[in-house]
Amino acid sequence: MNGTNRVGVVGCGLMGSGIAEICARKGLDVVVAVSSARSEERGRRRVDRSLERAVSKGGITPAERDEALGRISYTTDLGGLSGGQFVIEAITEDESAKLDLFSRLDKAVENPDAVFTTNTSSLPVMKLARVMSRPEQVVGTHFFSPVPAMPLVEVTRSLLTSAESAERVETFLTTTLGKDVVRSPDRAGFVVNALLVPYLLSAMRMAESGFASPEDIDRGMTQGCAHPVGPLRLSDLIGLDTLEAVAGGLYAEFKEPLFAAPPLLSRMVEGGLLGKKSGRGFYRYD
Repeated sequence: MNGTNRVGVVGCGLMGSGIAEICARKGLDVVVAVSSARSEERGRRRVDRSLERAVSKGGITPAERDEALGRISYTTDLGGLSGGQFVIEAITEDESAKLDLFSRLDKAVENPDAVFTTNTSSLPVMKLARVMSRPEQVVGTHFFSPVPAMPLVEVTRSLLTSAESAERVETFLTTTLGKDVVRSPDRAGFVVNALLVPYLLSAMRMAESGFASPEDIDRGMTQGCAHPVGPLRLSDLIGLDTLEAVAGGLYAEFKEPLFAAPPLLSRMVEGGLLGKKSGRGFYRYD
């Protein structure tokens, strides 16, 4: 994997597959590192389905779909990412897993100029940077789901991030990928989740207490406040396990009660009711 037009992505879940797709659609060669053959199969299906939807909506042509698919390759060896200019981490929102991954990436990616980015939505970038021998080359890049449709990326510099690394990442996001960027200080939750998560947790507490049904809560916000989707359906789309992890990160940093996950959220996650991706959350999905 060599050249400035090549990117590595670690993880091929909802976020990783979306990031790989938009990079490929912009003409970049993408190597996706996955944990297993099963992860690769599921990731391929996600990318295939997303590109098929883009074709059906007229966003791209069948030829462009095939070209994008041809630019994405998969590997279970982190060494396959070596040589790329950017390595984008997009694995599960789990601190220990991310720390372990960044420690291994430091050894596996030999290119001394590579910039490493993390798609964390709640963890301080500094924590991840500190396990590497080149913390100045670690930048936070929080994409939003679905990645091909959502224009925003939050960019976060730790106290150790170099200005050059941050500038390279912002140029890549805006010029190459066509994304909009907002800058955030290196605080848990950054800008968007620090505002969004308390709102979603408040809606869960309202449903948990019996104050209102999930349907009425969502209808109130969509029809009364012109939100495109209600808070509980949005929570299902994000993934309740992801929200619990983000809330935990916010609470650990700020110790504010509004960031604490309500018992209902914890019980739903324990029961595997994770939202749309599991078929059931606050709503049922076919």
